[in-house]
Amino acid sequence: MDFIIDAINEWIKSFLIEAITGNLSNMFADVNTKVATIAGEVGKTPEQWNSGVFSMINSLSQSVIVPIAGLVIAAILSYELIHMIVEKNNMHDFDTFIFFKWIIKAGIAAYVVSHTFDFIVAIFEVAQTMVQQSAGVIDANASIDISSALASITTELEAKGLGELFALMLETWVVSFAMTVMGACITIILFGRMIEIYIYASVGPLPFATFANHEWGNIGTNYVRGLAALGLQGFLIMVITGIYAVLVNTLSLSGGDLHGAIWSCVAYTALLCFSLFKSGGVAKSILNAH
Repeated sequence: MDFIIDAINEWIKSFLIEAITGNLSNMFADVNTKVATIAGEVGKTPEQWNSGVFSMINSLSQSVIVPIAGLVIAAILSYELIHMIVEKNNMHDFDTFIFFKWIIKAGIAAYVVSHTFDFIVAIFEVAQTMVQQSAGVIDANASIDISSALASITTELEAKGLGELFALMLETWVVSFAMTVMGACITIILFGRMIEIYIYASVGPLPFATFANHEWGNIGTNYVRGLAALGLQGFLIMVITGIYAVLVNTLSLSGGDLHGAIWSCVAYTALLCFSLFKSGGVAKSILNAH
């Protein structure tokens, strides 16, 4: 009878150990995969990220927004022309050079609006260069090698009782689920940044059209700051990932406190998600974009 009970206990222990090591393996594999995609995603320009979406946004901007921006330029320049006439005593003190300056301004405004997408692409080309150069300095390799630690972890688990193993199985399952959720949050943050870039780019000619007027020009200036902030956010994401990599690479899954290592990894990953979420606001704060 004791032999049967011992066999059942061994089977249950083996099942629990396999469940724990499986949860640990899946948990760290998900984290490694998600973190590995960060550097690749932020290093892409809008066209490289999805050429189909980029082409659609470009077409919408050229066919829908540019004509409206042309009307905005016409309205602004007409207002300025009327203002110049009234300001110069109804043309009694009119200087012909002012009229030529107005024509030059109109030509520059039309050129800027018609080439808005080129300026937007240039901004993100510069941002991509920053990310690529930072990749050579920042070690963004946050890969946790769980396979090499599984043997020693299994040995440690075999010395534990059934109750402790069952509690540890529940703990690793909950942590694994939480890490999966945080991995999804990382993907949402990265994809959300790119969608925000596409939204900004789609209406670019409208704020660019306001550069033709001194009073309305702050709209275009703030728009450019917003674009630059989205580009700078990519660099900040690389910095955040580098900090996370340094913290995670200090973790030890074997020969120590397994509970502490697991929850430390959870804390670091939660900090990574929070920092990525705040990166956009920090970039806008640095460049004073509203």
